[in-house]
Amino acid sequence: MGIMPAMTKLPSPALQADANENVKNRPIRSFVLRQGRVTKGQAHALAVGRPKFAIEYAPVSLDLNEKFHRADSKKILEIGFGMGETTAKIAQTLPDCDFLAVEVHTPGVGALLKLIEESALTNIRIIQHDVVEVLHNMLRDGSLHGVHIFFPDPWHKKRHHKRRLIQAAFVKLLCSKLRVGGYLHVATDWQEYAEWVLEVLHAETQLQNSAASYAEKPSYRPLTKFENRGIKLGHGVWDMVFTKK
Repeated sequence: MGIMPAMTKLPSPALQADANENVKNRPIRSFVLRQGRVTKGQAHALAVGRPKFAIEYAPVSLDLNEKFHRADSKKILEIGFGMGETTAKIAQTLPDCDFLAVEVHTPGVGALLKLIEESALTNIRIIQHDVVEVLHNMLRDGSLHGVHIFFPDPWHKKRHHKRRLIQAAFVKLLCSKLRVGGYLHVATDWQEYAEWVLEVLHAETQLQNSAASYAEKPSYRPLTKFENRGIKLGHGVWDMVFTKK
């Protein structure tokens, strides 16, 4: 993206201490639930597509091979897919991978179901629920080959860092679901948040950075309309790709 990487900071003592806490000592909240208008097309997609492509949340261990009807594919978790354009494009680009997409916003779920129908995609399943509970109660340890978190909403003040999704406890939880060699890919257009995320990921001893600092945008992640517009205005996007040791 032509962005000069920032110097990698050593984790602060407070962050290191936070990383050592048990993930269940403090609840993690992954979203701010908000209402949104569902269009007629999204409502139709929800009615028609949900039975075929949605998995109802239940505190029961999930067999991803069974849900996708194949055992030889890589399983990727997409966290907070918004309106689903990026997830749908990645699923088209990587047809040999299966994507478990988790989102709480009903219009976004409807929009992705609409894209699935229009593009005849078979490698996406959706869970409309809080991703933290999905991770704790449905996903088996070592069941994921990758995790994508694209443009998560940051809490803007550093003193509120424990309210941010990308925090030490959440990263540790994600690591438990990743298999060895699996990857975690975070992308954000907030530079200060990128610096925070990089610090958090470096503090997790189970992860190693695939780059010296920020990574080049992987080819599978498409440029969104918003991102293209931002680049023309001189704004940046920061990608971070870490792998599990």
